[in-house]
Amino acid sequence: MTKFDRLHPSIQHHIVNSLRWPALRPLQEEAIDPILDGKNCLLLAPTAGGKTEAAILPILSVMLGGSWQGLAVLYVCPIRALLNNLESRLSHYANLVGRRCGLWHGDVAQAAKSRTLKDPPDILLTTPESLEALLISTRTDKQHFFGCLRTIVVDEIHAFAGDDRGWHLLAVLERIQRLAQTDVQRIGLSATVGNPDVLLRWLCGTSHREGLVVAAASPGVPDADVMIDYVGSLQNAAEVLRLLHHGEKRLVFCDSRARTEELAVHLRTAGVRTYVSHSSLSVEQRRDAEAAFREGRDCVIVATSTLELGIDVGDLDRVIQIDAPSTVSSFLQRLGRTGRRLKTKRNCTFLATTRSWLLQAAALVELWQSGYVEPLEPPVKPYHLVAQQLLALILQERGIGHRACRERLKPLLEQAAIPADLLEVIIPHMLGAEILADDSGLLGIGLEGERLYGAKNFMTVVSIFDTPPLFTVYWGPKDLGCVHPISFRGHNDHPAILSLGGRSWQLTHIDWERKTAHVTPSEHLGRSRWLGESQPLRYELCQAVRRILLGRDESESWSNRAKAEIKHARKETTSVAPDSLVVERDTTCERTTWWTFAGLFANSELARDLPAGARSDNFTVTIDKTVPPEQLSLRGRPIKTQPRTLTRDGTSVKFGECLPEELLQDMQAARSLDHVGVARVAVQPLLIRDAD
Repeated sequence: MTKFDRLHPSIQHHIVNSLRWPALRPLQEEAIDPILDGKNCLLLAPTAGGKTEAAILPILSVMLGGSWQGLAVLYVCPIRALLNNLESRLSHYANLVGRRCGLWHGDVAQAAKSRTLKDPPDILLTTPESLEALLISTRTDKQHFFGCLRTIVVDEIHAFAGDDRGWHLLAVLERIQRLAQTDVQRIGLSATVGNPDVLLRWLCGTSHREGLVVAAASPGVPDADVMIDYVGSLQNAAEVLRLLHHGEKRLVFCDSRARTEELAVHLRTAGVRTYVSHSSLSVEQRRDAEAAFREGRDCVIVATSTLELGIDVGDLDRVIQIDAPSTVSSFLQRLGRTGRRLKTKRNCTFLATTRSWLLQAAALVELWQSGYVEPLEPPVKPYHLVAQQLLALILQERGIGHRACRERLKPLLEQAAIPADLLEVIIPHMLGAEILADDSGLLGIGLEGERLYGAKNFMTVVSIFDTPPLFTVYWGPKDLGCVHPISFRGHNDHPAILSLGGRSWQLTHIDWERKTAHVTPSEHLGRSRWLGESQPLRYELCQAVRRILLGRDESESWSNRAKAEIKHARKETTSVAPDSLVVERDTTCERTTWWTFAGLFANSELARDLPAGARSDNFTVTIDKTVPPEQLSLRGRPIKTQPRTLTRDGTSVKFGECLPEELLQDMQAARSLDHVGVARVAVQPLLIRDAD
């Protein structure tokens, strides 16, 4: 019997006759046995590798064979746009065999949600935050809604596992599994990651099912056409895009919303048909742009990482990367958007606007060519999530006893390696701060908890991240999207000119109370700003930059302009030496710069061990005075790893007020250090270069 033969006859029939597939893809073939056998699985394949079908077709097969009823499958995605994109495809597959798909997130109309609560579909597409909202809502008959659950699919799981949304997702799934009263099968879908076995164990949580990683064959470096070019500015990048690849559909990635908007304006000014997609545009704006791009030819869509995650924008010809992403895994996601048609290659062209971005792009490609992909590492010590889950449990159960609370939080504590006795610190603190109240042993929400989280029926509790103070921008009644209020600063008493959707808008009115702004079209160049878009670089990528500077070889992936600029960089740099780390001391301006190439987290830790005022970035540690070498050398002496006193000022830790100060400091310090990187720096000799 072949793997295909194990599928339910109805699924076999529709694959051959309705979908008219000549064959299953390798991943789809390999996923059949483990999913039908009830194993937890992690399915790995590049973008457009058929992961969704690899999961859903065997699930539908089991659903038919087992006569599952009610809500049997949760399909969880990191962003709403991906859910919207998947809903029609999954509904089509389900409808073929007489089953239903439903959609639930913040943009779904309340009437549709009410129908879903009364008559749950077989498969529900949703987000972790929407699941949390369902659990704490008084409108949800939780046992009725979740009681028939059999399988959970987590799409783009790599987008969850690297931050606190992943911990939140696992905690919510444990609470839902308790309602289902069964060991729910867990299936993760991901692009290539560096540590798939670790990711699978993380996904499994308390499940006792056997787990298996199922990976598609890698397309390999030879199957991809990658080029790195140096263009010198964003305006030059727009000109190159205007001249290159006429008649083709080009997806252009920028790694900030502000740069996305700026490039789109340059392209439109140059006469290029341009669309824009990023998270701060309104849903209508994003859908219109993505639909128009999907149906068009000879056009460009400029996007942030939101279009990394498998959202269908049609058959792409080219991926262009402005500057460089911060990880190889992100590059692989973007590269995987191309090469879907027969006899076409995956491709990506980097357009670097500065020398530093050029070196980062070259380093990233070097790591990719060596086969390196970053391991996914869930954030350590998610203490604030313990507080959030405590609040959510109280809302879900309308109060919970101390003993039950400890029992329900035990899975999260164990998986996150948090000692159980920390609850004896967190709960008393929340009681003392009146975030919680104790009514004869029953924990409830206190007065301060009501003030902090009670607005809009405690919807603040459903997310582990704070929503930034964004203002919604309107042109008449049309919602254009959101910007940070720093965008409202005009110049020389002139009104501010914003950029949204690649178009310029003059600010006409701000309603500070309602957090809205009104605009009219403008012919002048606009600019919008958002906060929190920079990414720290890992030790491995920074070391690859150092190797590029030390090297003499030229890569075939470098354009002539890139080769010339890297040659100049190698000739002019004083920051690298073959067998040592360079320390530049400038007695004129009293400054010492230590070129560690160790990454932001390692350098932050090194800076804490140096004289007060030391500061760090991804490549250097800088001190505003000249210091003797012995103060920098770590060889032969212990490395201090204890942080200086941290405060809440400037932090973005949601639910931080629920933690005692020492726990908040401990969590922040543990997440901003790289002991391994520091240890690697410690064994390196120093080369002192003094400048008068």
